[in-house]
Amino acid sequence: MQIRGRPKKYRIVRQDPKINQFSPRGKPGRPDEVELSMDEFEALRLSDYMGLPQKDSAQSMHVSQQTFSRILKKARKSLTAGLIKGATIKIQGGHYVVSTHKDFSPDSRIKP
Repeated sequence: MQIRGRPKKYRIVRQDPKINQFSPRGKPGRPDEVELSMDEFEALRLSDYMGLPQKDSAQSMHVSQQTFSRILKKARKSLTAGLIKGATIKIQGGHYVVSTHKDFSPDSRIKP
């Protein structure tokens, strides 16, 4: 089967999260799960935690400002849904590369 459409670019993530799951306390049974991808986590970290403007955050992740805005909107919606529902929030997945280099380009990544 041939993949259709434009290939997805790797998003640059500068650091892994210290934990990859948040669980509510005091909710009996197994709560629902909400997934937050690594690029969504990075968008929240850059924009909301570090307070960077969207233009600078987009450059850091090597995506357009419009794409960054879309990622951030989806991340905020997922996070809010998890908080409102009392769901477990898991940080995993996505199309990303972890890099701490400022001059990183997707073409220079090490291929397995």
